[in-house]
Amino acid sequence: MLRVVVMVSGGGTNLQAIIDAVESGAVTNTEIVGVISNNRNAYALERAKLHEISAKCISPKDFDCRESFNEKLLEAVNAYKPDLIVLAGFLVVIPPAMIAAYRNHMINVHPSLIPSFCGTGYYGLKVHEAALARGVKVAGATVHFVDEGTDTGPILLQKAVEVEQGDTPEVLQRRVMEQAEWKILPRAIDLIANGKVAVVNGKTVISDGTGK
Repeated sequence: MLRVVVMVSGGGTNLQAIIDAVESGAVTNTEIVGVISNNRNAYALERAKLHEISAKCISPKDFDCRESFNEKLLEAVNAYKPDLIVLAGFLVVIPPAMIAAYRNHMINVHPSLIPSFCGTGYYGLKVHEAALARGVKVAGATVHFVDEGTDTGPILLQKAVEVEQGDTPEVLQRRVMEQAEWKILPRAIDLIANGKVAVVNGKTVISDGTGK
């Protein structure tokens, strides 16, 4: 059974997609053992409680320095003994010690087709604002493993979403979530839970034969 910790800063729609997929059986061999947020007002914490999942807030505001926060955050993660950490809209820089401890055992979902519109400064609506400003015809989302860079780890899954005439950043954001993020994030977890993903020479190899 894959022990998963989900880390999230906001409303937790991706968290809900994971919860729903686990409860429906779309994601197998998986247990969500904990949810951690840096924001005590994040609705994601309430979503966890509604499904009887352990939920904690570890906020940088509660510590004198970033080092103390990083130490406590890693301590909280380790306490769950996770096999996989899922960053589902977690807007905090991941401590290097956590990246090292969970290398190839931590994934993130990003609302673009990496390497487009990713890296420092590209998060949330900013990604979709940039995509529309550039006039792209296809947007989408990416699930990737986390390394020391920003959105630079091995890509696991991607799904394209068409940009439509008259899209606003908010409308495009919603479509990318519904058609891409909420589908590929649970699927990535299921692939990992069932031993179908390996990282070889910095790239992912998916053994179910589709790679989609």
